[in-house]
Amino acid sequence: MIRILLAEDDEAMRTYLVRALENAGYSVAAVDRGTAALPLLEEEHFDLLLSDIVMPEMDGIELAQRCSETSPRTKVMFITGFAAVSLRPSHEVPQSKVLSKPFHLKDLVLEVERMFEDRATASL
Repeated sequence: MIRILLAEDDEAMRTYLVRALENAGYSVAAVDRGTAALPLLEEEHFDLLLSDIVMPEMDGIELAQRCSETSPRTKVMFITGFAAVSLRPSHEVPQSKVLSKPFHLKDLVLEVERMFEDRATASL
């Protein structure tokens, strides 16, 4: 089962995303800030870090950079309500994708599935 670490500071959005991802068959651990995600990344294995970009204490970009140091095989997807945010994925965060809010839950699940297509094909 694919394990996802969700870092999202908005409680309603976090609850909504956890429910949708779990209904799609993923195992999800959720935290409300990047600083709460770091210990989990160090102690457990996650296949995907799904992170808001703008959060208190530590933004999603810094969290993803720290994730790439402690767990380099963990893929990264950002969710953001700030359309002006742009990344240079190859330099700042390898293997990252950005999904802009608002998005439909179907779109989120499809993007997660796309990120792990190679794994699904390998298990056939």
